[in-house]
Amino acid sequence: MAVCVAVIAKENYPLYIRSVPTENELKFHYMVHTSLDVVDEKISAMGKALVDQRELYLGLLYPTEDYKVYGYVTNSRVKFVMVVDSSNTALRDNEIRSMFRKLHNSYTDVMCNPFYNPGDRIQSRTFDSMVTSMMIQVC
Repeated sequence: MAVCVAVIAKENYPLYIRSVPTENELKFHYMVHTSLDVVDEKISAMGKALVDQRELYLGLLYPTEDYKVYGYVTNSRVKFVMVVDSSNTALRDNEIRSMFRKLHNSYTDVMCNPFYNPGDRIQSRTFDSMVTSMMIQVC
């Protein structure tokens, strides 16, 4: 079950963070921000090969006892971080990859909105409902 989805700007500030259990919201914010170090390490390690690829799925960033953190980076260096409940063993890498593609497509729709200022927090109802449906779908 996906418990947290975050969109992080190129400059490493959050554009959007949504988590399911609201009592642990601060814990998920911490997990997302600590995963940014791992994302930066993976990007710098891949270097030139990452620029040539169209798929920028980073895979599992790090596991904890209760959760697994996955990452994805766009060509414009916007980062998507997803925290998944580790008790859900039915969730495969292909499904996580498709969830990131869906998230990326929805983010592209938000960016194409002429009333959205790039760099502002994402406050789109359609984006929010897509993230909610994605979290419910994985449950």
